[in-house]
Amino acid sequence: MAVPIRTAVAALCAGLVSALLTTAPADAEQRGQDWAVSAGAHAPRARVTLDDTTGTLSLAMSRNGRTVIEPSPVGIVTEQADLSQGLRFLHRKDRTLDERYRTKSGKRLDRRVRMKETRLTFATAAGARLDLVVRASADGVAYRYDLPAGYGDVLGETSAFMLPPDASAWLGAYRADNEGQFAQYTAATAPTGEYSDQALFATDGGYTLLAESDLTGAYSGARLAHDQGTATYRIKLADDRVRTDGPFTTPWRAMVTGDLATVTRSTFTDDLARSSKVADTSWIRPGTVLWTWLAGGRPAGQSLAAQKAYVDYAAERNWPYEAVDAGWYFKADEWDTTDPNWQTNSWMPELVDHARAKGVGIIVWIHQRDLDTPEERAQWLPTLQRWGVKGVKIDFMDSEAQPMLQWYDTILAETAAHHLMVNFHGSTIPKGIQRTWPQVMTLEGVAGEEKRTNTAAHLTTLPFTRNVIGSMDFTPGAFQRVGLRPNSDAAEVGLAVAYESGLQMFAGTPESYDARPLARDFFDQVPAAWDDTRLLAGQPGREAVLARRSGDRWFLGGVYAGAARTAEVPLSLGPGRWLVETVRDGAEGLVLDRRVLRGGETLSVDVVDNGGFAGIACPWRAGITTCHR
Repeated sequence: MAVPIRTAVAALCAGLVSALLTTAPADAEQRGQDWAVSAGAHAPRARVTLDDTTGTLSLAMSRNGRTVIEPSPVGIVTEQADLSQGLRFLHRKDRTLDERYRTKSGKRLDRRVRMKETRLTFATAAGARLDLVVRASADGVAYRYDLPAGYGDVLGETSAFMLPPDASAWLGAYRADNEGQFAQYTAATAPTGEYSDQALFATDGGYTLLAESDLTGAYSGARLAHDQGTATYRIKLADDRVRTDGPFTTPWRAMVTGDLATVTRSTFTDDLARSSKVADTSWIRPGTVLWTWLAGGRPAGQSLAAQKAYVDYAAERNWPYEAVDAGWYFKADEWDTTDPNWQTNSWMPELVDHARAKGVGIIVWIHQRDLDTPEERAQWLPTLQRWGVKGVKIDFMDSEAQPMLQWYDTILAETAAHHLMVNFHGSTIPKGIQRTWPQVMTLEGVAGEEKRTNTAAHLTTLPFTRNVIGSMDFTPGAFQRVGLRPNSDAAEVGLAVAYESGLQMFAGTPESYDARPLARDFFDQVPAAWDDTRLLAGQPGREAVLARRSGDRWFLGGVYAGAARTAEVPLSLGPGRWLVETVRDGAEGLVLDRRVLRGGETLSVDVVDNGGFAGIACPWRAGITTCHR
């Protein structure tokens, strides 16, 4: 009986893992050829080893002489070649990358990339060639495979990551929509199953976040497969067979590495991705958004009067955008699109005109099924652009298989051509997409505010996992969901800073904002694009306090899990005196505190059970009484 392809490749990977565990000596250099790649003395160090006996490759990573990733299998299998064993070394080529780029959203707008790259070329006895490309920077190590034409489709990878068994692990169960909850285990005790490839581990050598970068429709999305009792996490592709046509390069298998502050502020997965394909980005403008789904649901989406009222509220608050969710249109195939005036069946143009007059841009929700053919895209995208819609929230992709990734490639090019910003929901997670396509302002791919099963521990893990790799549309601010949120009101305010999103969708009702004027006024101040990001205090699953700078002001967001406490936060914002305004929970609602502190001093904030705080710090001088502008 034929063995399924995926099963065969998985068995091969398991065999390689077993071999590494049982036969590798303490010093792998003793029985194989060895190559090191590092960006500096205190940067993560990758070590690639070729076993002279089996011809198998492994990659290990250390930091400051301590293990982060143990020797782990490296290899790929295609229809025509098994490039996971029987390899011999041919040659090595090194280069240094030093480049700058600017983004439209993210942890900081101006980026600098400094990496060392090593290309190791191997061949099988039959002459099949494999290039293993390894990059190392101050905050990570990554590798990918580069293959010439003629090897047929990819059947799988033997790539895996072997962690120290007792390493703490924060893992999200894999789901097609990437909305799994994060929970804490150790690397070896995590239950057997599949996990999202945004897995965080704490080792003696520091933290490392496993991730993927530069994923396109030329390949297949990856997840992590794990067997309880082992500390191995294998790469499992969404497709049993990845179609190839000519030479191809796989996505990067990335390990974001350093202390927790380094991992949190890292842009490594963006830095690995290819450069922007959008020449003119002047039309791409991040901002805060009044989102109406949790505020009013489908009835609100079907009502022009309700949407105008939301627009009016956004204008009053100087929020740049209002988002119209599901309900505003019927499926396109229910419209008579043969009628040249079919677009006039919608009230959307009237809403856009109303919003434009008040300085508010409109974002519209649309189902992926209504954009999955060239004909539908030719109907929708030019029409939305002509109406003056600023962006689209595209929902329900729910796949990282190659055909869906090829659809992403198409829709990304076409939304850029029509000057439409994009928010993907029911989607992949950021894998370098925001560098290559800067109109992608945010993606869901998270168990966000809509979920009723979130825990405070999950909320305090997200800044160190999902939000590390790119913008995250969590949609904070749903104050009206009392009893459905695990956190306090002040913590909910803090999420607007703790979580980065190029379109920061506020999920509350106008009434809930007006009942909490301190929260409303803070949202009036908070931007959605940042000049810098720092972690002030944090421990995954327990606390996360982030500071994000816009101009000369630092915005603070703190979220905590567990019992009430007095939070002691180092004010690591720079020298000088700072006026610090904080919004915290009080006995009868939110409370505003003001104090002047020197940079480096401790900010003390009383935090309730599963609570948090929000704040603004601005340079202080005599006469300055508020950071609000």
